[in-house]
Amino acid sequence: MHRSESATATASAPSPGQSAAAAGPLSATAGRGVLEGAFALLNALDQEQDVGVSALAAVCGLPKTTAYRLLDQLTELGAVERSAGRYRIGPGMFRLGQGWQPYPGLRSAARRPLRRLTAVTGMTAELAVLHRGQTLVLDWTTTADVPRPLPDDRPVWPWYTAAGKVLAAWARPGAAPGPLPRAWPDEAGRIRESGAAYDHEEVLTGVCCAAVPVYAADGVPVAALSVLTGPDHRLERLADTARRAASAITAGLGRRP
Repeated sequence: MHRSESATATASAPSPGQSAAAAGPLSATAGRGVLEGAFALLNALDQEQDVGVSALAAVCGLPKTTAYRLLDQLTELGAVERSAGRYRIGPGMFRLGQGWQPYPGLRSAARRPLRRLTAVTGMTAELAVLHRGQTLVLDWTTTADVPRPLPDDRPVWPWYTAAGKVLAAWARPGAAPGPLPRAWPDEAGRIRESGAAYDHEEVLTGVCCAAVPVYAADGVPVAALSVLTGPDHRLERLADTARRAASAITAGLGRRP
């Protein structure tokens, strides 16, 4: 359904006491229209925080009254926060987002090894997955006396991070994260052979990274464990340390490497 049809579908929802059958053929699409409008607003707020209802309605292609009503409902649910007539993502969305993981038990299995890896290396460590052509950071940790080497806590990065390259190297045929460089088949072969991938300031100047795979019970990588550092460290040595932490996570998922 196009966004411009959302208000029509919403208006077709059955009134109190009216059965779905009596509401007519549009009743099945009414709920979808409401959900599309709500998710459009949440996506807009994800791009820009502290926005007024008029701007949100314009971006989402919704009537202002519809946008206001949906935002009011989302606020009651904790998915959106309102302050001085402006809106931002609420804590309810944070809690739901923290529950997402591509493999059962991955977050809990990784929690202790991830923090131990940070303690051993004195650097930032991350757990990430490759999803729809992007690297998604599920969890990260750093020591109190070492600032994180990234400019912000952005959870979404290009696929060609070290973690993304690890998972792309093992991706099934036809599941490429996007246009790949001509030399990628050779690089993917080296990653599979060595069991590690590296980022030499390819994503951010001054930030290097070593990443290794985390395996599930069927032996397929489901995540990547990364150590982030500056350009003065030996990434191969960091990869060796990260492998031990990744093995602990794999064991926690029920598979002994």
